[in-house]
Amino acid sequence: MSRNQGDRVIADRPDTPAVIGVSEQGTTTLTYGELEAAMQARAAQLHGLITPGQTVAILGLNSPAWLVAFFAVQRAGGVPVPISHKMPAQMLGYVLEDSGAELVLVDEHTRGLVPGRTTLDLDTPPPPASFTSHVPQPQDTAMILYTSGSTGRPKGVVLSQESHLWVIDRTAATVPPGTTRVLISAPLFHMNALTNSQRLLASGATIVLLPSFSPELFVHALVEHGVTELSGVPPMFAMLLQRRDLLAGKDLSGVRAIYMGSAPAAPALFDQLREVFPNADIAFGYGTTESGPVVFAPHPDGLPTPDGSVGVAHPAVELRLVDAHGEPVADRGVLEIRNPALLSGYHNRPDVPVPVTEDGFHHTRDVFRVDENGFYFFDGREDDMFTSGGENVYPREVEQVLEAHPAVDQAVVVPVPDEVKGAKPVAFVTLRPGSEADEAALRSHALERLEPFAHPRRVWVIDDIPLSSTNKADREGLTARAAGLLEGS
Repeated sequence: MSRNQGDRVIADRPDTPAVIGVSEQGTTTLTYGELEAAMQARAAQLHGLITPGQTVAILGLNSPAWLVAFFAVQRAGGVPVPISHKMPAQMLGYVLEDSGAELVLVDEHTRGLVPGRTTLDLDTPPPPASFTSHVPQPQDTAMILYTSGSTGRPKGVVLSQESHLWVIDRTAATVPPGTTRVLISAPLFHMNALTNSQRLLASGATIVLLPSFSPELFVHALVEHGVTELSGVPPMFAMLLQRRDLLAGKDLSGVRAIYMGSAPAAPALFDQLREVFPNADIAFGYGTTESGPVVFAPHPDGLPTPDGSVGVAHPAVELRLVDAHGEPVADRGVLEIRNPALLSGYHNRPDVPVPVTEDGFHHTRDVFRVDENGFYFFDGREDDMFTSGGENVYPREVEQVLEAHPAVDQAVVVPVPDEVKGAKPVAFVTLRPGSEADEAALRSHALERLEPFAHPRRVWVIDDIPLSSTNKADREGLTARAAGLLEGS
């Protein structure tokens, strides 16, 4: 079997749709046979432009051509560097320089973002050509994925051929042709959608791909293309459920599985998804760019996974929880992961310590608790924690209390400066459809269930939680919004 990730696409169903790209402009479908021909043609073209190990940036909206380019760069011996088209110009320039990408693959939406650089048009297919893939070494770099940079300059996470071939081997399970259609609308430059796409194409499923998330296009694609599984981050599904008008009267009985991950999920979200998609099993997952998505699994004894839990430790990985001093703890601490999917390092960043312990565990900075049955629950980020009057406040802990209110759909807690305490928590919430709650009621609910230092001093009810470029809650934007609201009050 090929050890090039770009070859890990099933080859036994040439007439089955592999990728169906759905946009406002129409639909583009590639069968597995057409996908293979497109990847070979693009790889042959790239082979004449790059040398083995050279980085190649991919800057575009989700599309079948984007996926063709990603696999083709790997087949040609290059290293794909997916980049967010939502980055500010200065940050985009930094990532291009840091990655060393001399060639940028662009589409009609992004070609104006990189003036003066050598580009190749994703929308223009190269002439047909046969190509035999480059044969890499297991530790050769397969891709570089840049983090969002919300807390500083983006870091390029270097991932080897070996590391994510292991991920594909653990997650891909061949499905009968034509039985599985999975809707993806999260950005392909992010691990969630990219790894899911790799898994699906190795499994023989059909990807129904949106250029980006919008509730209207999501529902259209879901109904028109017979989608059987949904994939994305929880805030996307929360936004979808705020638009019950789009779902009214639609036959959603064919959706049999929903996969969520990469961000916290409120209890209300599980209840509402079951109401709308009555035949769907809901799975809530977890993974990191640095150590991959193979972390948790269903309980080996068949115990049902509680809502909000990511499951129990996967049998192919080693997990532990540690305290602030790095000492193992039993029930709550920062998650550390040891598996074959670990990053090789951060590209061109000797100033940034690689978050891997001396004994080979990835220190995730994500705080988890584990119950008596071995089920893990995400409790927030170690670096989201802030101090208020000398006490540690974990935003996710406060959010979970607010989300336990019967009227609350989602909650996001952020710190704002305080002259006495140094910082204090405030919150933004959205409400369940048809529910009502005012600030006083929500603050009282929180104060009854939290220590006084942790309760949010202000709670603003808003229509939607704004999202970052990776479709997670935009905490940085909400922090700035809170500061503005307090200044104007």
